[in-house]
Amino acid sequence: MDAADDLWVFGYGSLMWRPGFPFLEKVVATLHGHHRALCIYSTVHRGTPEKPGLVMGLDRGGSCRGIAFRVAAERRDETLAYLREREQVTMVYRETRHRIRLVDGRTATAVAYTADRTHKQYAGRLPHEDLLRLVLQGVGISGANPEYVMNTYGHIRELGLKDAALAELVAALGSSPA
Repeated sequence: MDAADDLWVFGYGSLMWRPGFPFLEKVVATLHGHHRALCIYSTVHRGTPEKPGLVMGLDRGGSCRGIAFRVAAERRDETLAYLREREQVTMVYRETRHRIRLVDGRTATAVAYTADRTHKQYAGRLPHEDLLRLVLQGVGISGANPEYVMNTYGHIRELGLKDAALAELVAALGSSPA
């Protein structure tokens, strides 16, 4: 197998800072046609069915800058199995393939997990007050929802990106009682 058989994975939320799989290369990349949004009710990782939290999804329209991970071809199957177990617990994401542009100008086809707008956990666009309430209440098997939001925001900022709505939410989380 050669590098052409390697698997690319596009991370835009927690995969950016906690991929959980071995990789050969980590590169800033842009995916067109979808944007990062806090649009998924989390009932496992960052919430429960009784008290859901919110996590990121790739939603239609715009573009998203994230991290592309290149995985060795011989680790393709185990990496996909890991990602499916992690990302598709409730099937709120669709495993999709997208053309991405790496920051160095190369292009690749990457696996990404996009929001399924027909799924009951798809939250869509919510008002700030609802975002704050849901994030504050969410705690799941992967930890507290505010931690997820702040970590994701921190990594977005490291990429040099601005997200006014997420910045407002992070500021409100910092001033909210735990």
